[in-house]
Amino acid sequence: MSRELADHLRYYEQLGVSGVSRDAAWRARADSPATQPGAVSEPEPAGSTPRGVLCMPTESLTDVKREIGPDCSRCKLHGLGRRQVVFGVGNPRASLMFVGEAPGEEEDKQGEPFVGRAGQLLTKIIEAIGLNREQVYIANVIKCRPPANRNPEPDEVAACEPFLFRQIDAISPRVIVPLGKFAAQCLLKTSDPITRLRGRVFEYRGASLIPTFHPAYLLRNPSAKRDVWDDMKKVRALLQGDA
Repeated sequence: MSRELADHLRYYEQLGVSGVSRDAAWRARADSPATQPGAVSEPEPAGSTPRGVLCMPTESLTDVKREIGPDCSRCKLHGLGRRQVVFGVGNPRASLMFVGEAPGEEEDKQGEPFVGRAGQLLTKIIEAIGLNREQVYIANVIKCRPPANRNPEPDEVAACEPFLFRQIDAISPRVIVPLGKFAAQCLLKTSDPITRLRGRVFEYRGASLIPTFHPAYLLRNPSAKRDVWDDMKKVRALLQGDA
């Protein structure tokens, strides 16, 4: 595999490629007529990515899951009572991705995110915009359940969030919805409260990101369902190309 990769890189070096990148756009650019020997290059539009930058192919969710492994021990959660790694579930080419905080008790038992009461409400929210769970992708920032459902700690986030970023890149969704304060703050690297973040549209890793309240919060505060519905209408408009 390493020899094949080296040969691949040498081939693009011969075409004048001067660097590497993880941006998935490499496939279209590398195979375009402009990259072939003898091709005449046209001027680059202002603000475009310069030619000669090779981008590595995006890995699959299977690759990411294999690297995490079923018995991950990268942080202390593996020794604090977790049953299993809860990777994620749904369509690996989903246009819509939901990101929560961490698995709860039921998720830890079943190995799937959002299967408890909050998960049942999330399913209804998804169905309200004309989709189902099989059409979206659902994951958490943290893949293992913290003891007593406490908030994940900084070292646990540092060990686990790179895998979430790789999941996002592998799926390449059009819209990402962080559910609740923790997920939104983690993705956006901010300390702003969810009340300031929800409903706003952010550009994030090639997607539109719209934070909203966590379904568990809605179970405690039913009046906030109207806000979430407003947020999900924005999500639906973006998916339908109306925004």
